[in-house]
Amino acid sequence: MKSQPSRALTVSPQPEAADASEPVPSRVGAEIRGLRKARNFTLSHLAAASGLSVGYLSMVEREKAMPSIKALMSIAHALGVTISWFFDADAVRPQERGLVVRRSRRRRIDYSTGIVDELLSPSLKGSLELVLCRMAPGASSGEEPYSHTSEEAGVVVRGRLELWVDGQHVSLETGDSFGFDSTRPHRYWNPGPDETEVVWAITPPSY
Repeated sequence: MKSQPSRALTVSPQPEAADASEPVPSRVGAEIRGLRKARNFTLSHLAAASGLSVGYLSMVEREKAMPSIKALMSIAHALGVTISWFFDADAVRPQERGLVVRRSRRRRIDYSTGIVDELLSPSLKGSLELVLCRMAPGASSGEEPYSHTSEEAGVVVRGRLELWVDGQHVSLETGDSFGFDSTRPHRYWNPGPDETEVVWAITPPSY
């Protein structure tokens, strides 16, 4: 979930610059490929719809690169879903699905930018989505802001958070909270030496 902490950011301004030297332990690539084929999209079609290159998308699908939040949102939008589609549903116990989320069974997405999102909501069928965002020191959502159709709010439960919303910059400490219309371009960054944790609420679920 944005001026410019350029020296401390751990990502390139371009989402396609993710490190591709090692395979990324994630099922996101397989989920993207499966959904793309179900939509009868070629890689070229998806590239045109998402604004990303065919080569980059191919590396993501083969799990040689992990997309940034902005890139994954572009892919999800092109495929007609939200980012939540790519959370690992197999981690949830069938008998508790829709009611409880055990700490050890949270669905998660690991980004190349040093951010891990864990889904706290037991279901995405309602009007509220709850996400725990863990950010390594220096991690960010990317230098380019992004937007989506929702309203979101959050509280910093550990560490520090730099937040940009529509060009407005605020510095948040542990215990501080925030809220804004998600259609306003936004980005965020962990400027501290320790991991930052933010509990994020999005309504309706569109992330």
